[in-house]
Amino acid sequence: MYPYYGDFRYRFEPQPMTSFFNGRQQVIQGQATWTEGGQVTQCNIPWSDNQYMTVAVSPRAGFQCGQTLKVRNPQNTREVLVKVVDTVPNNPPNRINLHKRAFEALGVNPDVGIINVEITPSPELEEEKFGKYLLELVQVGYPGYRVTNYDFEGSEEMSSNRTRETYVYTLESPRETIKISGSVVYNPNTNRVISFDLSEMDQ
Repeated sequence: MYPYYGDFRYRFEPQPMTSFFNGRQQVIQGQATWTEGGQVTQCNIPWSDNQYMTVAVSPRAGFQCGQTLKVRNPQNTREVLVKVVDTVPNNPPNRINLHKRAFEALGVNPDVGIINVEITPSPELEEEKFGKYLLELVQVGYPGYRVTNYDFEGSEEMSSNRTRETYVYTLESPRETIKISGSVVYNPNTNRVISFDLSEMDQ
């Protein structure tokens, strides 16, 4: 039998991040199992969110609901970006429980059950004002693709009430890999979005 974790029902109390996870973009050596998810999650975010690129984590890991993690399979260098939607109470801090589709997206047969992975918290995306906003637009605009990476290209102050942030997202499907450039113009005084743009980049 391979691991399966179903519908978890208990109080989710995120703990402060420990030194184990300190540092920007620190890579955590860990392990991943898989699940098909349950109807109820501790984060009230369905397992189907983010095109099933979702994950449950240990309450001791210090991750927050909705946080984005980059998970890499070192055996074949496949990567996925997954959203934290649930917790597994008895897991060690460096073990995650991926949705089955995310597990398979790492190029692994579910029969394997558990694999070694590299986990990277994604603070750059969380800290930049509109990186996650654009990520969600990319996911809506490109159904059937999964976002495997992103790069913050920079911020430009256009005027006293207009700032532009630009990102590049890498998307994969069974047929191809594409890069999407995304930019958002916002008013830094109110944080209101003025405009945004998504465009495919020439390969």
